[in-house]
Amino acid sequence: MARFMIAGAHKSSGKTVVSTGLAAALSEQGGTVQCFKKGPDYIDPMWLSSASGRPCYNLDFNTMPAPEFTALMCDRSRGADIAMIEANKGLYDGVELDGSDANSALAKLTKTPVVLVIDTTGMTRGIAPLLQGYLTFDDVNIAGLILNKVGGPRHEDKLRAAVEAYTEIPVIGAIGRNAALDIGERHLGLTTPAETSQLDAKIAEIARIVGGQVDLELLKRIAASAPALDVTSQAPVVTRFEGVRIGYARDQAFGFYYADDLEAFAALGAELVPFNTLSDQNLPDVDGLFLGGGFPETQMAALSGNTALRGQIKQQVAAGMPIYAECGGLMYLCRSMAWHGEVYDMCDVVGADAVMCARPQGRGLVQYTTTPDHIWASRSGVAKAHEFHYARLDNVAVDTKFGRALCRGHGIDGAHDGIVTGNVLAGFCHQRNSQGNPWVARFLDFVQGVKVAHQA
Repeated sequence: MARFMIAGAHKSSGKTVVSTGLAAALSEQGGTVQCFKKGPDYIDPMWLSSASGRPCYNLDFNTMPAPEFTALMCDRSRGADIAMIEANKGLYDGVELDGSDANSALAKLTKTPVVLVIDTTGMTRGIAPLLQGYLTFDDVNIAGLILNKVGGPRHEDKLRAAVEAYTEIPVIGAIGRNAALDIGERHLGLTTPAETSQLDAKIAEIARIVGGQVDLELLKRIAASAPALDVTSQAPVVTRFEGVRIGYARDQAFGFYYADDLEAFAALGAELVPFNTLSDQNLPDVDGLFLGGGFPETQMAALSGNTALRGQIKQQVAAGMPIYAECGGLMYLCRSMAWHGEVYDMCDVVGADAVMCARPQGRGLVQYTTTPDHIWASRSGVAKAHEFHYARLDNVAVDTKFGRALCRGHGIDGAHDGIVTGNVLAGFCHQRNSQGNPWVARFLDFVQGVKVAHQA
């Protein structure tokens, strides 16, 4: 499996734009590109999926042990000509001080050569000691360098001269500053492809610029130098939930879903049915709902204005329909949502009001245990997840039941997450389906149980 990692020296160095351009440019050459993203992330994989035409998968030390995500990488790369991993933050950044969960650790575990993308703004000869430090800090195969945000030919010449004089890293590309490469950012990171007008044209232009300024043939040779991986195949999934239909919100308000989590529903025999919370007046004919995260605050007026759908969701909850909601989905189920001084009615299923804040209210890795009030099959031990939300919940009902007791993270109130009401579980935690936390099977088992009980 030919493969390479795109990494940077720090966050916001332009990795995602470069990775998007490379995925699209390599695809335009006729190759099949399989993309991966390190760590918990929803938005960057959307861009990589749009550029490659294939689902992008996360490789995350927090929710999966290394053998599991390495097997995932090998499995999903079957049939592809080349695989690309986009790092998060800087090459050596991670939560653990020893670097055991850093991008560099991922590169070493998967024996993947690294191509560094360096934001060269305001830099000339100073790039040399930076690269020397990166080369000697750890035993990572830094096989290539892409100079990014280059100021012009003179700037590029100085940078190339410094790199060639003080290191042996080949410069495989120099990408100039260009407004056409701007994707745009907001409070949760990059804007999403769903919000980008003329998306195909935008990606094609990024591919033209990046592909024209990077030596793609040299990049492919670097990828081809990656050694073979010896991994244990993943155990086959046992289908158990034929006939179970799950509706999931997919539109401009909701779109934060892991590709392999969605695939797990189908692998277990369930059918996923997408619906649009902004325009659909009725829910599809389903047995349960999965409301993922996203940007509901940017669509408050439209969400609130769809009174027919909100009313139907509340009616279905009263009738016992199971719902699992994460972050933005939780906010949608609240009584109201407030942002920038505006307040809109929501589904009024969860007894609380969602309020967007100027600063993150919960951000980072989460660990929790389930409480006796958790409505799915009980599990022992600590589950791992993540959270990234600017919202808080006000006026939470005093008799609220919580399904999660936090060991780490903020959740809803610093100690709890996972509000339970009827057959609804809604919290700020984003779960990842894995061998250690097979939440999809647990949710489907609960939904199937409710369905059978209603049919009796």
